[in-house]
Order: sequence, then C-alpha cells, then structure tokens
Amino acid sequence: MEHVSEGCIRELATCDFVGKRQNVIMVGNPGSGKTHLAIALGINACRAGFKVRFCTAGALANELSEALQESRLSKLERSLSKFDLLIIDELSYLTFNRSRSELLFQVISERSERASVIITTNLEFSQWTQLFENEMMVAALVDRVTFNSQILNMNCTTSYRMETALNARQPRRS
Repeated sequence: MEHVSEGCIRELATCDFVGKRQNVIMVGNPGSGKTHLAIALGINACRAGFKVRFCTAGALANELSEALQESRLSKLERSLSKFDLLIIDELSYLTFNRSRSELLFQVISERSERASVIITTNLEFSQWTQLFENEMMVAALVDRVTFNSQILNMNCTTSYRMETALNARQPRRS
C-alpha cells in the first residue's frame, strides 16, 4: 500500500482500536485493498474475541429499510449495537434516498464512541454529499466517524486486480 505504512497495518492488526472504540476510515480508489484489509482486520478482531459484522453499505441500508417497513427496526438496531466492530464496505457506489440515509446515519451515529466502525469508501469526505441527500446530515456523519478515528489514504496508482491480471498474462520465463 503506497500511502499506508507497514507499521500502521501492524498496529491495526492488534485490534487495539476496537478495544478503544475507535473507527477506521479507508479512503481509496478501486483495487487499492480496502475491502481486503477490512476483512483481515475483522478476522483478527474475531480471533481477539470481539463480535464483528461485515456488510456492504447498500446491503445494510436495504436491511434497515426492510426492518423499518416490517416494524422491527428497533430489534435490528439492538442487534447491531451488540457488535464490537461493524465493517461497512463500499460506502461510495450507491446513492441513498433520504430514508435510507437517515437509517444509516442513525446506526453509525449510535455507535459513536460506543463501538468501532470500519468504513471503506472511494470518495473523499467532501464528496459524501453525492451519496446522501441531506448535506447537514453528511456534515454530522463525517464529524462523528472521523472523531477518534484513523483515516487511511489508500489511493494507489495501479489497481491490485489490474496488476494481478496483467502479471498473469505475461509469459513465464524458464
């Protein structure tokens, strides 16, 4: 990873951030390893005895919306609050209507200083207004998730997947 030191990765791998109820925000272009690192940290957290949940932002928004429609939102929110670490992947590919934005905001906001969140995104914070309709809510959301957080710049010049594909096409030397 071009902008993230090995020392930073090793420190995160200890999962001390989960015990300290800190967040990790991974910002980078596609193929930079955000999801891979988030999953690895989630596995380490499980091994350390923490309760972990991984989901994409879109799937979580859908689950929250369905729970609201089925009058079981509070039950789902209680369930989510029991996780020491909630990993929200791909907060950048889908836009959310006002209702789904508010539901996601509520879950993330409730976790503030109570439990950890890892968020992976392709968008800089200033571009989160493209995802959510309410600019004031975006400002509050960014304020909450960045407080007591580690923000990783994971932008890279070459996508890991692209690099792997290109290397696979090169003939092997004997």
